[in-house]
Amino acid sequence: MLDVTAMTSGHISQALETRAVISTQGGGAAANVASWLAREGTATFLIARVGDDAAGRVVLSELDQYGVSHSNLVIAGAKTGVVIVLVDPLGERTMFPDSGANSGLTVADLPPLEDFTAAYFSGYAFVNPQSREGALQILREVRAKGIPIFFDPSTVGVLMGVGLAQIREWLTLVDVVILNEEEAQFITGFANVIEAAEDLLTLTPTVVIKRGASGALAARRDVAVVQVPSVSTIVLDTTGAGDAFAAGFIRAWSHEMALVDALEAGARLGAQCVALVGSRPPLTDK
Repeated sequence: MLDVTAMTSGHISQALETRAVISTQGGGAAANVASWLAREGTATFLIARVGDDAAGRVVLSELDQYGVSHSNLVIAGAKTGVVIVLVDPLGERTMFPDSGANSGLTVADLPPLEDFTAAYFSGYAFVNPQSREGALQILREVRAKGIPIFFDPSTVGVLMGVGLAQIREWLTLVDVVILNEEEAQFITGFANVIEAAEDLLTLTPTVVIKRGASGALAARRDVAVVQVPSVSTIVLDTTGAGDAFAAGFIRAWSHEMALVDALEAGARLGAQCVALVGSRPPLTDK
């Protein structure tokens, strides 16, 4: 995806101009995770679909600069996915996504699965009716190979259009679910985060809940809940913070680090992300 980010200077008034600082950069949840992983020295491969347009060439070139291996699926007649991101003075973002070429994801896009040690799935591919079946087929293929699956179900705003029964069924197919507190409360119906984690554990073996300024917690079946505080930082833009967190957690998990260490690794990258504009690490320090 291509992100078009507008850092607004104040309240947005309908039908009036609002001054902003505008920038463009690569986006898309899975691409963000892959970029942060590559920056941390972990080899990654991204299933990437773009349109035959300038935006597609730009986002693929950026992945190359990060060192992310990827498919080169340029879809004739389609446009590259774009997200308009409005960021307020407190760093909170509002997003307007257009999936573009990503809507056509199919199992034919899957590379050979030998030598992969983990797989990350973004919920956006599942909530989009046009890519849902293809994403589920890909997930089943990965699951059949015994590759651990990490899943971020995406935002409450899009999950509401799917239905809780469907979402909870998806969670039974993955090994680790990584989600934020609002999403955990929506899926489980429990306001208390510990109770929400306990309910999610009936569906999937490992649960990670991101809590923003309150840090993060993780729980595994038959293991006590562990929690870590947030990392102090200056917040400019929260876009992609959860993706950066997921990258840090997955990398530590893949190195068989303790659950608390994986949480701390996620919190560290999440804090780095919110101090930047956009959802990717700076290319200058790759």
